[in-house]
Amino acid sequence: MISSWFKSGSPWIWLNAAAVSACLIMIIGVLGLIVVRGIGHFWPAQVTQFSYQEADGQVKTIFAEIVDTSVTPAAAAKISGYKMADNEEDLVQYQIKTGNRDVTGADFRWLQEHNIKSQDQPTDLMVVERREWGNFYGQLVAVKENGKTLASDRQAWPVAKTKIDEALAVYDEIAHLEKKEIGAINYSLEQLRLKGRSLELKDQLDETAKVSIENEKTELKKQYEQYQIQLRTLYQKIRGASLVAKTDSGKEVDISLAKVVMIYQPNNMNLFQKIGHYFSKLAEFLTDDPREANTEGGIFPAIFGTIMMVLIMSIIVTPFGVIAAVYLREYAKQGFTTQLIRIAVNNLAGVPSVVYGVFGLGFFVYILGGNIDKLFYPESAPAPVFGTPGLLWASITLALLTLPVVIVATEEGLARIPKSIREGSLALGATKFETLWNTVLPMASPAIMTGMILAVARAAGEVAPLMLVGVVKLAPTLPLDGNAPFIHLDRKFMHLGFHIYDVGFQSPNVEAARPLVYATALLLVLVIIGLNLSAIIIRNNLREKYRALEG
Repeated sequence: MISSWFKSGSPWIWLNAAAVSACLIMIIGVLGLIVVRGIGHFWPAQVTQFSYQEADGQVKTIFAEIVDTSVTPAAAAKISGYKMADNEEDLVQYQIKTGNRDVTGADFRWLQEHNIKSQDQPTDLMVVERREWGNFYGQLVAVKENGKTLASDRQAWPVAKTKIDEALAVYDEIAHLEKKEIGAINYSLEQLRLKGRSLELKDQLDETAKVSIENEKTELKKQYEQYQIQLRTLYQKIRGASLVAKTDSGKEVDISLAKVVMIYQPNNMNLFQKIGHYFSKLAEFLTDDPREANTEGGIFPAIFGTIMMVLIMSIIVTPFGVIAAVYLREYAKQGFTTQLIRIAVNNLAGVPSVVYGVFGLGFFVYILGGNIDKLFYPESAPAPVFGTPGLLWASITLALLTLPVVIVATEEGLARIPKSIREGSLALGATKFETLWNTVLPMASPAIMTGMILAVARAAGEVAPLMLVGVVKLAPTLPLDGNAPFIHLDRKFMHLGFHIYDVGFQSPNVEAARPLVYATALLLVLVIIGLNLSAIIIRNNLREKYRALEG
């Protein structure tokens, strides 16, 4: 019976089903964890006021958010050195976020449940999101401007909200002047310097050219001074305003409004206010620049850099992959050499991605980029232009990495097209190229699109090669801006995958960065899922379009 059962193949069917089920369970578990932690990151957590007995016996007040809970069996806790009562079965600990890092020196700590004397959630506890030093937890005492108290106690909250809105509007003006206007002037001054150096290398820097360059520099410097005056005026508007807040120890501190992003009282918010806060934070996450060593703020530069790199990579890899597949299937003589090339292409798909990164750094950056600088940008020496990692080399490196995927998918699509269709087209008088262009490639387009989107999905999640050929922790400017030639392929950029690695493993405050890691990972997973769904939809539509012709 057992031998016949094995011969029937049923055990292998059940074994495959079990393996697939285990994989699905693990995938769903990982995605579930990412979704729960990533989505919950933006919800305003309640702030609790703890009355806690410290190790020295003193009872202190602590304002904090509860982040995590740990339960340890009493036996294991005693071995670790914790003091436990005889009737306690488990040691329950709460990880809390206390904030106020500039005051206490730490963001997080653990509280043991049996040492908590009481806990409450007063409605007047506030959270202050700052541009530096993370969150502040405390109670609002007063609002000051230039040393004068504008409001205190209950009247302070609406005045504080109004002043913060005004400060944020001024901060937006400052950011616009610094990044757009002054940034454009600095870029133009650098271009003038390079222009003068280029004329000097060509022995064409005569007095007329010098006067022209100096006149342009003078005009740009005048504009620069005007913007500097505007900046000083704007900074003066927000420099004197501050919040007076009381910490859990009773100490009063001044918080400059220039460093405040948002204030809110989570314990005093209703459901609709929390929903509004949630979507406000989500919009900030998707559209703002990062701050606090990437542990707070948004990830827009990483989103932009990822999308731009993938688009450039797609433009490069698609024509080369399709042309290579067409040659191998339609034009090359089928034999040992062709089979050897196919084996080589398949093996390239299994090469570790970091090897591509090393190749890209050595060949594209140092050799190709270095020679481009010598030929076309000698005035920039010794500073490199294309002889340093950047967006272009990262895109080409990933195009090389994903090229086998496009070639294999396209060649399989071409192989599925019946030979009779080619012969019928040739019999009607079409040339081989016309048959290929008008009949074969359109019918193979589902496979081409599938290969391209799979390549895009893989490129979007790659990190190792990008660390060598262009990705950085924080890019000062985007690769696309209003300065000619507008698209700057030589610039370094940010990437979602590297952002996850950097925040999760290189951050100076890992505990504070952990929620952002989940949120960024969720966004990256959604991007990849979206690309794969797009591939399926496009493929199915194209199959339906050409199914009648195949039949």
